Amino acid sequence: MVPANPADRPTPEDLRGLLRGVVDPELGSDIVELGMVRDATIDGDGAVVVTIALTTSGCPLRAQIQRDIRSRVGSAPGVTSVKLDWTEMTAAEKTRAMDKARFNVAQRPEDTALAPTTRVILVASGKGGVGKSSVTANLAAALANRGLTVGVLDADVWGFSIPRMLGVSGRMAGRTDGDHKLMVPIERKIGAGVVRVVSMGFLVDDEETALMWRGLMLNRGVQHFLQDVAWGDDLDYLLVDMPPGTGDVQMGVAKLVPRSEVLVVTTPAVAAQKVAIRAVSMARKSYLRIAGVIENMSSFECDHGEQYALFGVGGGQNLADDAGVPLLGQIPIEAGVSAGGDAGEPVVLGEGPAAAAFRAVADRIVTEAVPPAELAGCSARMLDAAVAALDAEDEAQAANA
Repeated sequence: MVPANPADRPTPEDLRGLLRGVVDPELGSDIVELGMVRDATIDGDGAVVVTIALTTSGCPLRAQIQRDIRSRVGSAPGVTSVKLDWTEMTAAEKTRAMDKARFNVAQRPEDTALAPTTRVILVASGKGGVGKSSVTANLAAALANRGLTVGVLDADVWGFSIPRMLGVSGRMAGRTDGDHKLMVPIERKIGAGVVRVVSMGFLVDDEETALMWRGLMLNRGVQHFLQDVAWGDDLDYLLVDMPPGTGDVQMGVAKLVPRSEVLVVTTPAVAAQKVAIRAVSMARKSYLRIAGVIENMSSFECDHGEQYALFGVGGGQNLADDAGVPLLGQIPIEAGVSAGGDAGEPVVLGEGPAAAAFRAVADRIVTEAVPPAELAGCSARMLDAAVAALDAEDEAQAANA
């Protein structure tokens, strides 16, 4: 989508900001920080050219990196095409990149506890009452039911509701990893997969307890949930149930996890759509990619098949059109959605129009919007293996010196 004003197109510096959200899954750092981005330009027609230097020309993760670059840069307003030019790092550049990756691994407790292969999805909205938490819980259950390992971070610290909606309760245990103390998420097996949940609801004595925290405390609480939780290296997705609005928590998460993707939830009402576009604006100012829009409470279908648009028509599609992103699905109004949330049995695990709609959205997330990281064929699946190989080479050179 090309904006009317050419000044709205991203600058080369904006492009580098977007590329900071692309992480090399093997080294665990973003491609700008690793020195892989040689150049990023945009012409007057909105055509972007990005030059990437790989550690090796036959890098098995090239397809993954290419897909992430195209999805992030291509979703920016005013970008009409994305062309990638490939080159290879020199020996000195490879050494610098590995040194940087080693340093980042050593500092990981100060970053986040997430594996570099985990796809992070922020479920956001401009206002409350649009069913964002219900969407988060049902998508998490649908993804787990496909055999995936899914984390759910309840970042709506004031209004936590995820534990009840997913039917999990208890107190989070702790364990020690070296000198670092970690919280252990509460797990629930769903189908062939598992959901790991972290919420303030596991840290209070009663779910009716009011948390009277100011912005800095809220942001620090969510930071702990990202840095001090044993999410596991096998986590395929982390869904973050964001609080409504565009405040401290949103800015904090964007800074901590710049590789996040954003799903924006709205209702068909024009008023909700106009507020939701603010969440899109904030995400883009933070260089986060908008993966798509979900319209919740689309319509109600009675027993004889007639549909009633109780909250209006077209808000989701209008928002998607304004943002230049796909409308991933429309969730109908169904009593089972609310009942399933109250009972801790997400409606997506049953049958009906809403269940089918949630499963369709989950399918689109996995197949096109935010596909899981593919490491098949990678010669060094994680940084530890790469570092071990480099250390062995250093020792061999020292022995021969």
